[in-house]
Amino acid sequence: MKRRLNLRIRRPRAVRRAGAALALTALTVPLTVAFGSTAQAATASACTASRGPYQKQAEKFLGLRVDGRQSAADCRAIRAFQTSHGITPNIGYAGPVTWGVMRVVAQQKAAGHNPNKAHKCPTNKGRIACVDLTRQLSWIQDGSRLVFGPVPIRSGRDGYETRTGAKKIYWRNLHHVSTIYDVPMPYSQFFDGGQAFHSISGSVWSAPGSHGCVNMRSNDAKKYWSLLKNGDDVYVYGRKSGT
Repeated sequence: MKRRLNLRIRRPRAVRRAGAALALTALTVPLTVAFGSTAQAATASACTASRGPYQKQAEKFLGLRVDGRQSAADCRAIRAFQTSHGITPNIGYAGPVTWGVMRVVAQQKAAGHNPNKAHKCPTNKGRIACVDLTRQLSWIQDGSRLVFGPVPIRSGRDGYETRTGAKKIYWRNLHHVSTIYDVPMPYSQFFDGGQAFHSISGSVWSAPGSHGCVNMRSNDAKKYWSLLKNGDDVYVYGRKSGT
């Protein structure tokens, strides 16, 4: 909880304007940018004129004119995507992280309402939660019937990969707090040692990834909590890019 200091100090007009700009920035960009280093805070309000190595790919993904040159409109569109997907710094530069997220989002959209089209998740187990690390997607099905999803997830980063294979949910804790990292893990459903489905407060698309858990948006994790129980099957397959 932040405490308000009841101090009536009149600051110079320029300082007041800078403070107002920073307050607006804090509302529109991730806190790691708005209140990180001085360099990050300075660039958070800027939109770069530099052309990124994935400029054309980003332009095509966003439905912009594909000319490989950074325009003000290009920068605003790329920056808006970065902001909404938790990519920092969000200055409109089409770098490898931004393009990697765009590529994953494109695969997720292409999955539509048939995420198991390739039949990689088994359909002979009744209720099962499927996790596709390649597309960073998860869904629940009963046999061949899709019950919920697909929804975007964030799996383990390099060195903390989410382990693949057939699993079962063995322990659930609605208000779990990690004993290792001391962070909240709401709607935790553990299926492999310390690896679990659980919600996070940040973006599920943000790099580099979790410490092995399958991170979910709050409403998705809540739905998983209502649909799954101890003993239900989980199947994890594929490989996350960069791991």
